[in-house]
Amino acid sequence: MSAGPWASVRYRVGQFWRALTAWVAPDEPVTVDALLPAAARRLFACQPAADRAHALAVLRALWTEEAHRDLLAAALLHDVGKADAGLSALHRAAIVLLDRWSPRLLARLSREEGWGASGWRRPFVGHAGHAALGAERARAAGCSPLTVALIARHHERLTAVCSEEDRLLAVLQQADRTC
Repeated sequence: MSAGPWASVRYRVGQFWRALTAWVAPDEPVTVDALLPAAARRLFACQPAADRAHALAVLRALWTEEAHRDLLAAALLHDVGKADAGLSALHRAAIVLLDRWSPRLLARLSREEGWGASGWRRPFVGHAGHAALGAERARAAGCSPLTVALIARHHERLTAVCSEEDRLLAVLQQADRTC
């Protein structure tokens, strides 16, 4: 087997371990306070520790003196739509594995039709819809239209970069993939 698949497995095992052991440093809220409106700070705080730690890692990957403020806000809130989905570390691992080896099965489990939005499929449905839900929550919390658009599109497959929004989305996606 090539190094590619094993590197991916090692990365995902590390990601799983980081999710299980996640914590947020006491000084991190200072950074959050500087980038988000008050209502959006509450959204950030309502995320599970693993999601907050991931968001902060994405933020750190993007942080430069000239980083776009809306991009940094999107980094903090891009997964906020997952907060109520009931996603355990095992669900997250299953989603990653299914996405890799059985995307059609993941798509079937993630459909909201019928009884899919509740019960044992709820985490799969919640994961599938988290970008749209997170964008709506960010909009209601007073985030900028660009921040909202980046959150809504953060799982979109870009085929071309045609605008500044697309460029920022590509940067967010790259940081999200590596953190």
